[in-house]
Amino acid sequence: MSPRPPISGGIELSDQQRLDWLRLIRSGKIGAATFIELIKRFGTASNALEALPDLIARTGGAKIDIVSQARAAAELDRTKKFGARIVCLGEPFYPAALRAAEMPPPVLTVLGDNSVLLRHSAAFVGSRNASLAGIKLTERLAREVAEADYAIVSGLARGIDAAAHRASIKSGTIAVFAGGIDHIYPFENTDLAHSIVDNGGALISEMPFGWQPRAQDFPRRNRIVAGLSLGLVVVEAARRSGSLISARLANELGRLVFAVPGSPLDPRSEGTNNLIRQGAQLVTSSNDIIEALNPVAAMPEQTNYSLDDKPQSTINIETGEQERDQLLSKMGYTPVTIDDLIRHTGLQPDMVQMIILELDLAGKIERHAGNYVSRI
Repeated sequence: MSPRPPISGGIELSDQQRLDWLRLIRSGKIGAATFIELIKRFGTASNALEALPDLIARTGGAKIDIVSQARAAAELDRTKKFGARIVCLGEPFYPAALRAAEMPPPVLTVLGDNSVLLRHSAAFVGSRNASLAGIKLTERLAREVAEADYAIVSGLARGIDAAAHRASIKSGTIAVFAGGIDHIYPFENTDLAHSIVDNGGALISEMPFGWQPRAQDFPRRNRIVAGLSLGLVVVEAARRSGSLISARLANELGRLVFAVPGSPLDPRSEGTNNLIRQGAQLVTSSNDIIEALNPVAAMPEQTNYSLDDKPQSTINIETGEQERDQLLSKMGYTPVTIDDLIRHTGLQPDMVQMIILELDLAGKIERHAGNYVSRI
């Protein structure tokens, strides 16, 4: 059974709206969760940009570097000249699975064929120092899963990632970058990246054009790899492998997690064997993956994060120092849920949400998956 294509749709932004979105997400301290909360509160990125100085001033936070329209226009122009495009959350070609994930990146830069982003996907990750057997198995699994009409997603790294891309290149594969779309990493996979684009696949990144990837950018890259897919397959992962981070992220996002077992004598199999003990689905053939993915692919698509929502009533809520102090006094360095804070402070939910937004922008708290927050 071939998987049903995911829903496309959404609203395409105007040129000015796209610039406003780019300005907001590129401004300092604005992450995905904060961006989405600002859009919910103020309705548009333009309104949010106008409100930012006042929101920060209320808590005495450090000034945020708000990106100018000229800087955003320059990034957009460089992106277009490179042959890439900016796709925003909720637009027609924003990947449906990623849109339904928690805290999706508001802006993606895409080089290649947009249509591959609308297909159901399966992710492959694993050791950079992969064995020959691991590479051959990855190639076979990825090729057969791709032939079942799934786009293959990975991170263009050495070893398992590159093997998965190569095996599915004729069927359409998606490579997710940790840096800007113009920074292919590792450099040795430059030809592979060009071949992905030439064969109807796509390269994507949430980072600005020209961004050099840093160590802390790779977990963010891994979250997108997991979020794009219905399931994530781990082939060869050592005990402290970054692939295990991808597996944890996939599990947090409600994705299926698969693992290929290996010899207990091979350190590259220690991580995958542990995943199986923890409940990951054991893989011995591509049928194990396809048969698990097909029922998920047949389920109705979620359509979270519509762009035509009206601003929430909290836009006009006045907060004070007393309420902020009360909320902070109930918050520690261990993450707690916002619902728990509402119950224990007795403050109205809208008031709590607005204070959290102010404290977030002031750099005093950190947001976590699952609607958790903590002090910094």
